[in-house]
Amino acid sequence: MAAAGRGSRGSLQRRRESPRPPPRDGYGVYTYPNSFFQYEGEWKGGKKHGHGKLLFKDGSYYEGEFVDGEIMGRGCQHLTWSGNTYSGQFVLGEPQGHGVMTYGAGGRYEGELCRGLREGQGVLVDPDGQVYQGSFHDNKRHGWGQMLFRSGDEYEGDWIRDGRQGHGVLRFADGSTYKGQWHSDVFSGLGSLAHCSGVTYCGLWINGHPAAPATRIAILGPEVLEVARGSAFTLRVQLQRDNGETADCESGRVLRISAGVRHVQPPALSEISFFKADEGHGEKPFETPFGFRCLSYPLACPTSLRPGPRAAVERADTNSPLSQGEPGPALDSGAAHGQGDTPGHLRDEMKVPPGEIIPACDSSPPAAGIPASHPQARAQEPPCPVDRRHVTRGCAEFTDIVLGLPPPGLQAFLALGSSSQADSQQEGGPCPAKTAPGTHSSRPDRTAVEPVAAVYPGEYVVLIQDVTTPPFLGRALPTAFRRLHILPEGRPAPPSLEQTPGPSL
Repeated sequence: MAAAGRGSRGSLQRRRESPRPPPRDGYGVYTYPNSFFQYEGEWKGGKKHGHGKLLFKDGSYYEGEFVDGEIMGRGCQHLTWSGNTYSGQFVLGEPQGHGVMTYGAGGRYEGELCRGLREGQGVLVDPDGQVYQGSFHDNKRHGWGQMLFRSGDEYEGDWIRDGRQGHGVLRFADGSTYKGQWHSDVFSGLGSLAHCSGVTYCGLWINGHPAAPATRIAILGPEVLEVARGSAFTLRVQLQRDNGETADCESGRVLRISAGVRHVQPPALSEISFFKADEGHGEKPFETPFGFRCLSYPLACPTSLRPGPRAAVERADTNSPLSQGEPGPALDSGAAHGQGDTPGHLRDEMKVPPGEIIPACDSSPPAAGIPASHPQARAQEPPCPVDRRHVTRGCAEFTDIVLGLPPPGLQAFLALGSSSQADSQQEGGPCPAKTAPGTHSSRPDRTAVEPVAAVYPGEYVVLIQDVTTPPFLGRALPTAFRRLHILPEGRPAPPSLEQTPGPSL
């Protein structure tokens, strides 16, 4: 009997330790034996069914609909370990269907899911605030979609596994637009870029870079341009690739033409040996690829150098040494000092770099006290020639280019005893005996001359600069230079400028 009594007590203890069964029907609270789960809600046939809340030991929870003991239907799930919160449809305990996922690391997704992953159409806002709207596959952007980046750029097109690939359009925040093919999230294949500066490149792209970009500016024609004094000339320009071919994929670059005069000119090649800058001129000579330096020289309107008969009589200056032997257009010496360029202090205020030329003409009305018939007034009337051109398919043309009058602050000097001067004197050319008031020669064999109403014969330089703003793809093309020899009227060109380089300072 003792043994039987002990068996009865053991059975009773086992019955006391057995878990309590969950509620059968209705509403109840049940804590599972492992103490990891606790459910409070509706029951049916001993299973969770209806609306309830399942609480996990780490603080995570699910609250929503249950069907036959499974999480099924609409609900809200919060996972403590990741900080993610999902509200939407569930199938067999996993987010599936349409819902909203708020990520603990930042960001939010609203759209379709499958087994807890983004799948189908949706909108994703990442931690940086960037917004993607489109197709997803296996939790990644895949298919067609639109993306608004933190920088303000907008992309619309194809995606493959979170990268832009296929065909798409990227609109930059600065106004630039790329349309074309993509690979591995960069421009690759055929496409066109309309840059915010107005430049367009249409062609092949490789790894985000144009395959055949322009790398230099080429001025077509002879190495040394020879132009008669007072004559207009034309420059044709090409944008070229590294192999020398025309970069016809590019259009819209802005090119500007300017000029300079050689700081030191060889006496054997021109009547004027060099130009000297006054102490207050302020502008420093700029370097050229020809081994000598230049001072900025103004461009002018062609009409300002073509006066009528009456103007020619009014502008004749009997005291000017060059007016006696050189026929052709002329302006008075006051105009030469005051009308050909912008004064140095204004250039400084305008932050004009060395070598950049401000057009010599001015469309503003004549100054007070100057009659409308005065040469200075008429010189201001014609509009200035545009010193800029837009490139079309890699080509541009500057027409009717004319050098203006010597700018103020520069003094021209003659080389005494030079062969060119001797010839000019025999032909009634300039006489160096007269020195301009307020000037002096820095060498005993040179004499300053009074400025005249025309460009001096001699050696000049023409510059073509890429002034596209902002620079296309962040880089401006190198400046192109071309030597220009202004010939005295009615005289043959020197035998060879290229073989007789002049000294440089």
